[in-house]
Amino acid sequence: MPIFSANLSLLFGEVPFPERFSAAAACGFRSVEFLFPYDYQPAEIAGHLAAHDLVLDLFNLPAGDFAAGERGTAVFPARRTEFRAGVQEAVRYAAVLGTRKLNCLVGLRDPDDAPERQYDCLVENLAWAAAQVGAAGRTLHVEQLNPIETPGFLLDSLAVAERLLDDVASPHLRLQFDVYHVQRTQGDVVTALRRLAGRIGHVQIADSPERHEPGTGELNFGFILGELDRLGYRGRVGLEYRPTGPTPETLDWVTAHGWRIDV
Repeated sequence: MPIFSANLSLLFGEVPFPERFSAAAACGFRSVEFLFPYDYQPAEIAGHLAAHDLVLDLFNLPAGDFAAGERGTAVFPARRTEFRAGVQEAVRYAAVLGTRKLNCLVGLRDPDDAPERQYDCLVENLAWAAAQVGAAGRTLHVEQLNPIETPGFLLDSLAVAERLLDDVASPHLRLQFDVYHVQRTQGDVVTALRRLAGRIGHVQIADSPERHEPGTGELNFGFILGELDRLGYRGRVGLEYRPTGPTPETLDWVTAHGWRIDV
């Protein structure tokens, strides 16, 4: 049976972010994740987690000016210092919040720089970051984003992700497998899960093509998440979808499949 985690950056948007912890707990969630914690002090977030008996499963490294369209800094040779300071900041937050998994959005291609130079910088930065995160008892992840919604993102296919994992070659670096992004990029989700099962550290889901809750699009989540169970995946499944209505009203698909939120 899948164990679900509520992504508070997308779910429960009907209430302010600090209130989403209690809203998630009221729906039965025992685990949450979100994009970034850095607008809040670690102690404030820790207080919300403790008050509602929640585990924070994952959040992202700082990713530059996200509101302005940046999607990470790891690929930019001139921003190595900024990237590495961000890793240290994320590790500091993770220590306070008890988070075991950190995700790296790698960044966009720079049309004024050579692609291989950016890629080499990424490998170097991730090798350093994975060592730092691993030494802190955490695991670093990288995530493919689909090029339809994030054109120019360097990590825009599973092929690039696999090459990157090979080139970094760190036991502390894993793949964050986002079912939505894989479907929008290449499809054939279950075949990809089977091939990459041993390299996946975290899974996120949303239906395709509108990124709403399961059951609103083209994906068969009973089959997909059943296959995750058969493959031996024991991590949480992050619900990173855009609800079509108030979030509690978009969770019926969980029980319709015979699953539970409160596990």
